[in-house]
Amino acid sequence: MSDAPDPTELVDLAAEVATTAATLLVDSLALTRTSIETKTSLTDLVTDMDRASERTIVEGILARRPADAVLGEEGADRAGTTGVRWIIDPIDGTTNYVYGHPGFAVSIAAEWTDPGTGVAEVVAGVVADPLHREVFTAITGRGAFRNGEPIGCSATAELRHALVATGFSYEADRRSRQAAVLTHLLPAVRDIRRMGAASVDLCSVACGRVDAYYERGLKPWDFAAGALIAREAGATVVDLDGGAPSEAFTLACTPLVTAPLAALLATAGAADA
Repeated sequence: MSDAPDPTELVDLAAEVATTAATLLVDSLALTRTSIETKTSLTDLVTDMDRASERTIVEGILARRPADAVLGEEGADRAGTTGVRWIIDPIDGTTNYVYGHPGFAVSIAAEWTDPGTGVAEVVAGVVADPLHREVFTAITGRGAFRNGEPIGCSATAELRHALVATGFSYEADRRSRQAAVLTHLLPAVRDIRRMGAASVDLCSVACGRVDAYYERGLKPWDFAAGALIAREAGATVVDLDGGAPSEAFTLACTPLVTAPLAALLATAGAADA
């Protein structure tokens, strides 16, 4: 039976390899990408740097913890024997990265499965946002930090004062539905922001840069680390029914705004957008 890992060791390792990968990305921004491909549409770009970043992260982790499991956006999928699984997004905000636009990050979460209960929980998370020179970290139950300093979500109490972030699909039909949701949301909040990277948005909730963030259709590597960081910063992080965030829906916001925003999003049809 595997012993529970030391979360400090996990977060320190994640921060180290995330910073290394982020430096690689920034150093390569000026280079010509020779293998730009498409994922689901022409707008959803993936570059050779996605794969280089993921390779750097996985090799760095396995050099220190060779028996751990790995799940990465760019295809890394490896079983392990320790109960620890690393959930990796080597470039969250790939389109931003391709265009050299601030708002991309490296996201790494460490998930621990208790062998007694079989319950998996993200226990450590790191999001490295290199162009903003910020590294966000969190350990379950120990708070959230930006560059080593404690952070907390905003104290905004009214929906009409809330600055709300969201993301959009790369599929044209879904974009139309998401635009319809905004027609309900915009009159009821302070304003809307769209950064283009879920992990960055979740960390923006964590440090009070925005008051709320919502999106449907995220993958585990999109929200695993950022959701922990936002929650440890005092934000509420749920789905539209108040359960755990998931691919079905992720909502993160300052606590007093959660109920009215969730109700408005439900009425607007955000769960199906």
